[in-house]
Amino acid sequence: ALTLIQTQKIGRFPIILVGKKYWQGLLDWIRVVMGEENSNIDVNDLDLFSVVDKPEEAVAVINKFYSKYMLKPNF
Repeated sequence: ALTLIQTQKIGRFPIILVGKKYWQGLLDWIRVVMGEENSNIDVNDLDLFSVVDKPEEAVAVINKFYSKYMLKPNF
C-alpha cells in the first residue's frame, strides 16, 4: 500500500502499525539504511504510516485522518 500511495496509484488512507516495540527495529533500519545512508527513501515517507500501541490510539489516528479530509461514514 505504501508504494501505491507514494506513486499516487491510490489515494492516501491510514496505515497503522500496532506495537511500537515490535516495529522499532525495522523503522530504525528504514530510517538509517534506506534513508540516511542510501537515500532510497525520503524521510517524509515515514509520515505515510503511524505506529501505535493501543487500539484507542489506532482509532484516534483514523478519526484524525477522516476529520482532516472532512470525510464521514455514510451510515
